[in-house]
Amino acid sequence: MKDRTVSALALFATLQAAFSDVHPYCDQVLQDGQDACDKSKPGAVGRKACARHVASYAIGQLGVAVAVTRVLGARVSWPGLLAGTAINAVTHYAIDRREPLKKFLLSDRARKLHLVGGGKAGYLAHATAQRRPGVVDESGPGTALAECDQAVHRLIGVFASLVATWLAVRGSRQR
Repeated sequence: MKDRTVSALALFATLQAAFSDVHPYCDQVLQDGQDACDKSKPGAVGRKACARHVASYAIGQLGVAVAVTRVLGARVSWPGLLAGTAINAVTHYAIDRREPLKKFLLSDRARKLHLVGGGKAGYLAHATAQRRPGVVDESGPGTALAECDQAVHRLIGVFASLVATWLAVRGSRQR
């Protein structure tokens, strides 16, 4: 294997580990509690809460990616790091607003393209949570939608790592 290939694979693995492993912390622990409750609400309240959450998420992911690559001596271009972070951030916003994710999971087109397995409507309706009498939560922790949310975030993280690596490797070839 060529040295450039080995370097690219190592960088991809490093970025993937950083993006993936810091994801739960940035998504759950770093997130403001009120934003967590409000981010899927309709209207300006939901949009603003989700934007604040995504901002803290993106800053956390970028900070860890920069720290890890710098400590390990990797030279990653800012365009690469910012592109990977932006992919995670923009898609994170859409997923956390909930309705776009539900539409994707329930769409015939996604199923026909084999992006989603069949039967998600039943799964989403079945795996809900009742946190207090008379209130059924369809999207919070422990629900099918929350599990699908995490799965899609992690899949997108692979793509974000790939794009960041490709930009970094491409940039080093042009020097």
